[in-house]
Amino acid sequence: MFVANKTDKRVLCPLGASKMGSLFVASCLNKMLKNIMENKADNLLSCYYLYLKNERQLAKNSLCAYQRDLQIFTQFCKKQMIESWSDVNASQMRQYVSHRHRQEISGRSIQRELSAIRSFFNYLIQENELEFNPAQDIATPKTPKKLPKTMNVDEMNGLLDTHQHDIYELRDLAIFELIYSSGLRVSESVNIDLVDINLDEGIVRINGKGNKTRIIPVGQMAIDKINQWLKQRPQLATLDESALFVNRYGNRLSSRNIQKRLDQWSIKQGISKKINPHILRHSFATHLLESSGDLRAVQELLGHADISTTQIYTHLDFQHLADVYDKAHPRAKK
Repeated sequence: MFVANKTDKRVLCPLGASKMGSLFVASCLNKMLKNIMENKADNLLSCYYLYLKNERQLAKNSLCAYQRDLQIFTQFCKKQMIESWSDVNASQMRQYVSHRHRQEISGRSIQRELSAIRSFFNYLIQENELEFNPAQDIATPKTPKKLPKTMNVDEMNGLLDTHQHDIYELRDLAIFELIYSSGLRVSESVNIDLVDINLDEGIVRINGKGNKTRIIPVGQMAIDKINQWLKQRPQLATLDESALFVNRYGNRLSSRNIQKRLDQWSIKQGISKKINPHILRHSFATHLLESSGDLRAVQELLGHADISTTQIYTHLDFQHLADVYDKAHPRAKK
């Protein structure tokens, strides 16, 4: 509302101008404070990513997974008008889980996201930015436990017992034999350098998850194929390439390359089921556990930090025993 100044027609005076000015200043200060808070929240995230990369030395794929999961949570917080990580409470964490569940995100994925969030909040506690972890005791929707897919011994023999016709098939067979022989992750197999493998002693040094190194044995069939490959490798590898396995351009193979070649290989061998490199690793663990029963040894060979991760293979072993029982025992069937 404005009124005219009858004695001075030069100006129209707003009523309560000083009050409106104060509100404007307060609004500006609030916006500045909000920007500062948002910048601090983003900076803490950036510092956490550097911590994961430099101190925990996570692999690139693992780091990307953390960033992806935390970005989803960050967007949720912004929509909830949460301006500081210290403002997050357990109730909001439960809302987040419910929100993701309504989006039909699997329980396993929500568990992974919560794990990333918990880890981030633990980092903030370590840096004295938080006093407690609001995600610590948050439950996730139950997920049916999926047993890893494997191949039986006959199927593995059908995959690997074959003649190679060129240098690329020789290289592929050496890789597949090594993954199955030593239970490697595909990322571990592509990162092996020439200096990491000692065929005379039958061992390979693996730089696994979390930059943890382990020394594991290599079977004789894998040794034979790798020796054959090493004689042919100079035809492809560039002079300064340190990788054990290289592509047609002489550079280090990628995980995607191996997956593609395994697809082609399984079709060539007449195998109907879909196969990926991790199935070779699962098959290694299952066959070794069936023969030895030594869960701790399998854990060490696989590079699992927690034995509970390895215990999934005991379910596979029991499933195999149950199948044998059902087929063989005269009183098993009704």
